[in-house]
Amino acid sequence: MRDSADPHHTAPPPAPALLGSLVKASRPVSWINTAFPFAAAYLLATHAFDAILVVGTLFFLIPYNLLMYGINDVFDHESDLANPRKGGVEGDVIRDRDRARRVHRAILWACAVTVVPPFVWLLAQGSVAAGITLVLVLAGVLAYSVPGLRFKERPFLDSLTSALHFAGPLLYALVLAEQPLLARTTWPVWAGFILWGMASHAFGAVQDVRADRVGGIASVATVIGARATVQLSIGLYGASSLVLLALPWPAAVAALLPLAYLASVARFMRVTDETCEDANRGWRTFLWLNQPVGFAVTMLVIGAWKGWG
Repeated sequence: MRDSADPHHTAPPPAPALLGSLVKASRPVSWINTAFPFAAAYLLATHAFDAILVVGTLFFLIPYNLLMYGINDVFDHESDLANPRKGGVEGDVIRDRDRARRVHRAILWACAVTVVPPFVWLLAQGSVAAGITLVLVLAGVLAYSVPGLRFKERPFLDSLTSALHFAGPLLYALVLAEQPLLARTTWPVWAGFILWGMASHAFGAVQDVRADRVGGIASVATVIGARATVQLSIGLYGASSLVLLALPWPAAVAALLPLAYLASVARFMRVTDETCEDANRGWRTFLWLNQPVGFAVTMLVIGAWKGWG
């Protein structure tokens, strides 16, 4: 038994501190980004306020985000320590390695406890196709970060997988509600959302070009460079806007929303690999821009729900 006065002994973090670390790991600022797509798609497709809506929304609100971001924190800890951007809303970085091991162990246990029960319950509620979709959504979350797969280090696949983290709950809701994915009122929504997500991930990678190269981490931005990635992001936002124009009027108004992000990203057209960190200003703009855009999407959903008056 170790002496409590041993300077090398680190006391376990108190329960409130550990809970705080788990909450930070789940990125509360992003909870709505995964819960809202599921809830909105399910409500519009079924017009039902039922147990599936409640459980699914809560599942994609907190457990799903803890799994997505927490697993990433666990397996990216060493590279995050070397990245000065990490911390705060962009990820809690624990410098003390003993404490980090304890928190990471708690994250893995918390993921198992909070994810598995609702996941199993949801599997029992829908069709086989819905179950397969849910499994694939969670498999994509794990594949992004776990060793041996690490889709986050496979250029271009990294952006697609990241986009599916957010579009996945929407796709699952549509399949669960037995909504045709290729219907005119459906396919532009999920296709535009995926393009939007790819654009956002690609732009987010720009700020880490130098840090990722030093750490030996590959990404779409380390492969084609900061400026080309900004251009790619602009093109993807533009494509998202064009796809949303295929929606029936007045839902096609949603085509304006990706243009707000396009305008923000366009400010960094002249960024270089050497000045890539400047793009962090644009990424922080992205975080608050989600709020008014989310409000606009909510208004569109309400309009669709009420049959546009």
